[in-house]
Amino acid sequence: MVERAYLGLGSNLDDPRSQLDRALSLLDAIPSLHRLHVSGYFRTVPWGNRDQPDFVNAVLAVDSVLAPSELLARMLSVERSLGRKRDGTRWAPRTIDLDLLYFGTRSLATSQLDLPHPRIAERAFVLVPLLEVATVLADPRRFEWHHMLSKLQHHDVVRLQPDFGSKAPA
Repeated sequence: MVERAYLGLGSNLDDPRSQLDRALSLLDAIPSLHRLHVSGYFRTVPWGNRDQPDFVNAVLAVDSVLAPSELLARMLSVERSLGRKRDGTRWAPRTIDLDLLYFGTRSLATSQLDLPHPRIAERAFVLVPLLEVATVLADPRRFEWHHMLSKLQHHDVVRLQPDFGSKAPA
């Protein structure tokens, strides 16, 4: 069965825009995923530990026939291929961070995966690009997400203009 999933992407090391471009290319190469839309790229202040470079964040909408755990495994493989080392340190600088935000309308809580992502309502850097994608795709949850965002400060989530020749969405 095909289900819509939303993936969060972020990077603040080694040319973050290029890291997101590379992650998108690797995700596009997964045969069981079909890219629907990518948000613009947004510069955001770090979450948690603010003593690090700003992040570049985006959200990708895909249709998938994979199970949530299989999609997560593929996402972690993409992270590893881009040099991400998960050592348990929270809120640290990273070359790439991929999060499975939503998978259809599923609710799931395992040791490996919580769906929907449990901290979406706290994170403007997720909600702003998520709303951009959800609006384009007319996802009915966009009204709920607008309500979540209205409770957050989000002036520091700034849409980036693509560089000449960049693969980043306009």
